[in-house]
Amino acid sequence: MVEALIAIIVVLVVLGAITTGRMLRVVQQYEQAIIFRFGRVLPGTRGPGLTVIRPFGDRIQKVNMQIVAMAVPAQEGITMDNVSVRVDAVVYFRVVDPIKATINVQNYLFAISQQAQTSLRSIIGQTELQQLLADRDTVNRELRRIIDEPTEGPWGIRVERVEIKDVSLPEGMKRSMARQAEAERERRARIITADGEYQASKRLAAAANVMARDPAALQLRLLQTVVEVAAERNSTLVMPVPVELLRFFDKFAPSGGDGGSNAGSLADYGADEVAEAEAEIAGKATPELDIPDVAGIPELAAPQVEPAMVPEEPPDGAAADGATDQHSAAGGVGAEPGSTA
Repeated sequence: MVEALIAIIVVLVVLGAITTGRMLRVVQQYEQAIIFRFGRVLPGTRGPGLTVIRPFGDRIQKVNMQIVAMAVPAQEGITMDNVSVRVDAVVYFRVVDPIKATINVQNYLFAISQQAQTSLRSIIGQTELQQLLADRDTVNRELRRIIDEPTEGPWGIRVERVEIKDVSLPEGMKRSMARQAEAERERRARIITADGEYQASKRLAAAANVMARDPAALQLRLLQTVVEVAAERNSTLVMPVPVELLRFFDKFAPSGGDGGSNAGSLADYGADEVAEAEAEIAGKATPELDIPDVAGIPELAAPQVEPAMVPEEPPDGAAADGATDQHSAAGGVGAEPGSTA
């Protein structure tokens, strides 16, 4: 009798433990619980913590509310500018309505993956290659809108963000883009070089203008050049022509009307120093050239001009006879052949 009572007590304890185990459920902080009672969903969800349900007829299903990062397999497509590309992306989404995510879609993870792949192929055909490479923010926002539109309302899933990870191009397109980038860099290098030469030429012109006003500065520059040439252990030494000799020949050169054009060309230097030099040149009077006396040089001396022979005035009678003789001579010259005076 006692043994039967003990057996009954043990059975009751086991049944109580099983019943208690079926009644008590623990919901984690990142989860929401849905209660099915005889196959029907009870309104509302159970939050995190200890939840009590009926031991018979109730079934609990937990839904993860965390953000899920899902990799989208690479999709091939042709852009609007007819370039074949291969694009892969990653989708970040989370469940906002556990009841819809459980009832309205069988496997929301698989459904989101398929929706992301089809949307990615669609967005590839609607954009250009340059936009895929440089303006990814706009492409990501448009892709998120396309994926989120059919999922948040009926499925209870919100797409938080979509990011394009990589865009693979054909090898021929990569070589073409590399050649284009190289040509662009070469163009910029040539422009920078030409601009540097242009600025250097203006500086040199300004320096030449300053040296031209002071012969000693030009002479010092020539001596400095000789020192630089001799410092390289050269066996040949080049001596420049003295400046005084050049200025001696410059005195005999005909002066042209280029002074105004040379002074006007300084206005294009575009530097403050050049502007100050121009003001200084304009403030000073033009120095007069010391022209030597060329009378002693036979080649440069003015030729002697002999005075013209002026006939003496004849007497009155002689003048009249002379006028008659000239008139006769004129008539003889102008007469026709065969005629007599």
